[in-house]
Formats: sequence, C-alpha cells, structure tokens
Amino acid sequence: MKKSRPDTVPMSGVWGNAKGAMLDKQIPAHRATKTPVITEEEREAIARVRNTPGKHPRQAIPFSLGMVLVTLGVVYGDIGTSPMYVMKAIVGGNGGLSSVNEEMVLGALSLVIWTLTLVTTVKYVLVAMKADNNGEGGIFALYSLVKHYSKYLIIPAMIGGATLLADGILTPAVTVTTAIEGLRTIPLGTLLVGGDQGRVVAITIAIICLLFAVQRSGTSSIGRAFGPVMTLWFGFLGVAGAMALAYDPSVLRALNPVYGVTFLFSAQNYAGPMILGSVFLATTGAEALYSDMGHVGRVNIYASWPFVKLCLILNYLGQGAWLLSHAQDTGLQKLADLNPFFQMLPEGLRPFAVLLSTAAAIIASQALITGSFTLVSEAARLDLMPHMQVHYPSATKGQLYIPMVNTIMWIGCVGVVLLFQTSSHMEAAYGLAITLTMLMTTILLFVYLTRIRQRRLLAAVFLVFFGAIEISFFASSLTKFLHGGYVTLLMATILFLVMLVWRRGTAIERAQTVFLPIRNYVDQLGKLRADESYPLLADNLVFLVNGSDPGMIDRDVLYSILDKHPKRARAYWFISVLVSDEPYRRTYTVDSFGTDYVFKVHLKLGFRENQRVNTYLRQVVATLMRTGELPPQEHEYSVYRRRSDIGDFRFCMLRKTLVPETEISRMDHHVMAVKYAIRRICGSPARWFGLENSSTLIEYVPLFALMRPSASLEREPLSYDEQAAPHTDDASEDLFSSGISAEKTRAVRGMEMDPTESMPTLK
Repeated sequence: MKKSRPDTVPMSGVWGNAKGAMLDKQIPAHRATKTPVITEEEREAIARVRNTPGKHPRQAIPFSLGMVLVTLGVVYGDIGTSPMYVMKAIVGGNGGLSSVNEEMVLGALSLVIWTLTLVTTVKYVLVAMKADNNGEGGIFALYSLVKHYSKYLIIPAMIGGATLLADGILTPAVTVTTAIEGLRTIPLGTLLVGGDQGRVVAITIAIICLLFAVQRSGTSSIGRAFGPVMTLWFGFLGVAGAMALAYDPSVLRALNPVYGVTFLFSAQNYAGPMILGSVFLATTGAEALYSDMGHVGRVNIYASWPFVKLCLILNYLGQGAWLLSHAQDTGLQKLADLNPFFQMLPEGLRPFAVLLSTAAAIIASQALITGSFTLVSEAARLDLMPHMQVHYPSATKGQLYIPMVNTIMWIGCVGVVLLFQTSSHMEAAYGLAITLTMLMTTILLFVYLTRIRQRRLLAAVFLVFFGAIEISFFASSLTKFLHGGYVTLLMATILFLVMLVWRRGTAIERAQTVFLPIRNYVDQLGKLRADESYPLLADNLVFLVNGSDPGMIDRDVLYSILDKHPKRARAYWFISVLVSDEPYRRTYTVDSFGTDYVFKVHLKLGFRENQRVNTYLRQVVATLMRTGELPPQEHEYSVYRRRSDIGDFRFCMLRKTLVPETEISRMDHHVMAVKYAIRRICGSPARWFGLENSSTLIEYVPLFALMRPSASLEREPLSYDEQAAPHTDDASEDLFSSGISAEKTRAVRGMEMDPTESMPTLK
C-alpha cells in the first residue's frame, strides 16, 4: 500500500466532472492547520480582482439566441405583467375615468416611463448587474461581497431579503386575479363569472393551488415553454400598444420627463405625491431581474432588456391613448373596475388576450416561487435562516424545491386572495414592502461602489439620487398601509425577526462553544479504536462540526466519543462546512494529524451549492485510499459481487439545548428558546445536509461553556418522625389543583401502613 509523506496532507480537492475526479495538491500539514491573516488592503484588492470583468473563476454564461429566449421566460415575468394593473391602479386612484384628461394621462405615462428608465435601466441593468458575485446577483449575493466592510451591513441585507420574500407572496395573487378578472371583457367570460367576484376568487385559488402543487415534481418540462410564451406575450404587448396608439398619437409627448414632474405637483393630480405608490408598480420586478442574473447571464439580459422595455412602453402609451379617446364615454365611466389594458383591445382579440395574460401570470408566479426558494436557500447558507429540507426535482440549473417554503407561500397566496378578494384591493397593498428592498439594495450598492470599485464620488451621487427616489416611493406607498400594506409589512417583520433570532442565536452558540486541540486526544482515539471490549459502531464515524480552525474541535464532540458513551470506529471524521462568498465553489482541506484514522475535513462550498455531505465525503475517502493515507476497509458481506473498499458510515450530529445552568442573559435565553422552537419546526438536521437516507445519530448536549456556580448541598441527619409526617403544600388551591392535596395526603398515610394488614384473611 502506497503511503503518503507524513508531513503533507491533500489540499483543495476540486470536483471537476460527473465522475467526481479531483485535483489534489500536497501542502505541508502545519500550513493546512493555520488560518491565513488577510489585511484590509489585501481584502479590498482581492475583492477588486474578483469583481473585475473577465477574471471570475466561474465562466460567464455566453450570449446566444437560445439563452435570450430563456431570459425572456425566466427574468421578466414580474415586470412583464405590470401593464395589466399599473394604469388601472393610477386611474382608479385618481378619481376614475371621469377625471381623465390630457395633463393627467401625459403626466402619469411620463412618470411610468421614466421610473422604468431610471430605476430598472440605470440602477439595476447598468449599475447593479455589474456588482455580481461570480456572475450571481441578488441582495444576498451583493451582501456576500461587501459584508467584510461593516458588521452593520447585515441589517439592510436582512431587511431587503425579508421584504422581498414577503412581497413575493402578494405577486402571484395580484397577477392571477387581474388576469381572471379580464374574463369580464368577453361575452363567454361574462357568462362564466358575471358580476360574482366569488367565482373569480374560486378560479384564482384553483390556479394558485395547482401551481404550488406541481412544484414538488419540478417544472423543467413546462419550463421549456416559458421562453416562447413570454416572447409571444411581449410581442403582443408591443403590437397591442402600437395599435391603440392610433387613438391619439399625441401621447408620445409623455416621453418628455417634464410632463411627469409637472403633473406630480399639479391640481389635476387628485392623489398628490401619493400617486407614486401606483407608478412604482411598473418597476416592482426590477429586483427579481437582478436576482435572476446568475441563471441566464448578464449579456443575455443586456441583449433582451431593450426589446422588453420597448414593448412595455408601447403598451403603456397605447393604454394612455385609449384613455384620452374614451374619457367621455359615460358607459365606461359606470364600470366599477375599469381596466384599460383589456378595454383598449378589439373585442375579437380579448379572448386570446385573457388566455395569454393568464399564462403570463402563471409563468411570472412560477419564476417568483423558484426565486423565493433560491433566496431562502441562500439565506440559510449565510446563517440568516434555519436550514430546511431541500429537494432538487430536476437537473435544470436553479431548480430546487423547499417543501416548507412552498407550503407557507401557498397558504399566504390563498390567504391574500381570500382577504382582498379583488385585484384593486390587492394593488392598494402591493409594492409597499418592495420599496424597502430597493432602498436596502441601494445602501449595499453604495458600499460596493465605495469600497470595491473605489468610485466614491459616483457612489455618493448614486446614494443621494436613488435614495431620494426610493424614499419618495416608500413615503407615497405608506398610504397603502391601512389599505392592506400592513399584511406584507407584517409578513416581512416576521421574516426579519426569524433572521434576527437565528443569527443572534447562532452567535450565542458559537460564543458558548469551547474548542480543544484535536492532537491532544489523538492517542485516546487510537486506543479506543483498538479496544475490542467496545462494539464497533461503524467503519467511519462522522461528526458534523462547527469552527473554521482545522486543528480545533468542539469539546462536546470529544465528550460524546470518549465520555458519554465510548464510540469505537475504524476512522473518525470531523467535517465542517464553510459557505464561501462565491456562489459556486467545491473545494476541501484535510488534516490527518499524522494518523490513518483521524481526519478533519473542511468543505468549502459556494452559497448556492448543494450541501450533500455524504456524497462529498465518499469522494474524499476514495481519494485518501488511492493516496494510501486511509487503509482499505474490507468487509465480508455485500449484495454486490465486487465489494467496495469503503466501509459503512455513521453520521453523528450534536444539537445544543438550553439548561438552567446556561450562563446567558434573560433576553438571550428567550432568543435561544425561540431559535430552538424554530429548529424543531424545520425538521431533522439530517435533511439539512442530505443525510435523510444515511445512518444518523442525533445527540442532545447542553448549551453552556460558562455555568452558574451551583449552590452547595448540606446533608441533614435523618429524622424518622419527619419522614413519616405527611407533607402538605402551603400554596392555596385553585381550579386545577382542587382535590389533589386530599389525594396526596391519603396516599402518604397509606404508605405508613403495612400493606398486608389490609388484606383479607384466608381460612
């Protein structure tokens, strides 16, 4: 058997292909156990190199017509369905069709067009998409880039993530409801739903339930149709808008931003500055555009966005032209829920529009659901949310399924539909939370531009300009609070508190953990391994541990092996998983401490990588056997003719629990109690790391490193009189203790008698 040099350990095994081939580099063992010290200047230099175009370790997704088609289906669902309700919300909030005039239409259109231009095009497409983390976008990817520069940056990341998830629950409800309400614009649809909103609600809930039900099996098969359908949708938006422009081509003057600024402070603007809350709905999908960048590539968004924006603007202009030409129509003025998106279409085209808009709404909802799964998964790997069971129903990139998140979103969407009933009521609540997300992204982008890009003047201008715009949107959207905005803010607050508790609880656990040097206990582990008086628990006993120092280990782990119940194994593995700032990374370090039976493996995985520890560990074991650092683990029995040299695995996980002796403050005690309650709801930790089908052992250990001093116990002389006297409590009885004292007294007195005295005499 080939032996490796005792002073070297394999470093940085990188899985490069489907067969799990690795590239192993030998480095000195003493170097493998040290944590490198990086200065602030070096960190900034590394960050600048990491974010320099063309220097990413991960190859960027190239431009192609096929990927542009995928981009249209994946990225633009939310922002692409906005024309169905934006102008409807603006007109409804400004007095209805009877109040429509030229100044109002031109001003509203100008505000919508320039909101799309400034917020979506300038901020997100031109600025934010350059702040990518190895090609990945989104608020958590951005936070991973800048988190080293201030410990307080976690707050905007948590607020942004919570509000984005909360607002996402409302999006499927409002888009699907709006599409189904379009049935009223066609004769057959009028017969189907009529004036009964309950039927609209029932159809909407049925579609939402079906949408969430198919998540378990994956959507890769129907996902192939998303691109062509959304391409048809955007083409339809552009053509329909261009056709409606014939009603009044003068609305093209709305391209001038002066009309928007003038109308904002005009007497014709009955809603006042609060109209911005409805205008903002046109750009709610901008944050999703940034988050989905890693799925399709930056260049494909650059190539497709001009087409999408042109189609959106044409449709908004067409709706404006129709409004101007039909403002005096008394029949239309009587409609309680006028929607210019459907009304501007010829009657023969409306059935097709309803079907296509429903399909677009479903696709937009699907993209948002998948994005929510990804967002929660990233938050869990950044220790911002609890780990949850994750399924990968298909091989399609970005396709994952989190049952608990799916259930919560399903209940939330159905609840929103039942609560608000109509799309108009939903629009009144929509968009409030997402304004906070955009504001938090602006703060993180300011740090990125200042510290990584070193563009301080540009960063200051960016912060002031977009901060002012988004604060204005947020202030105007606050009027939605009492009209339903409280729902999304309440959900966002709950999600934020979950993140806060989980993060704080994790910090408390780490502070209460004592680490010991593994080398000091290698000899004891070797003796236990050879002690045949203890049964062999497993060939490979694996502990999932915390801590980034390769040479140290949690005291509770050693206590579990040596003291609690000695656990004998052929090899002891201590696995720690470090989530890196990069989205896609699979490397590891290993230290054998000069033995062939004790190994500390440090997995370094990207924050978007699947954390299936058992799969990775088998590859590590196979590599160490090839290099001779781990002896073969022959076993006599197997269902296979060719027996593997790799033995069985037993995964042991320790879970901390609160005990009265834990030395933490009362507030932290409550935090830990809530965290452990959340942990119980989220299920077994075996599922977090893909070990649900592996042999696992879960042990509970008390959470304490510092203990309150125990009060000394004094022994008293035994008194038989005291022992025989029945004890009675001084506390008064209440409803729940009534009768218990009497029963207790009778039981104590009964113990004073010899039980044989009460037995019947045998003749």
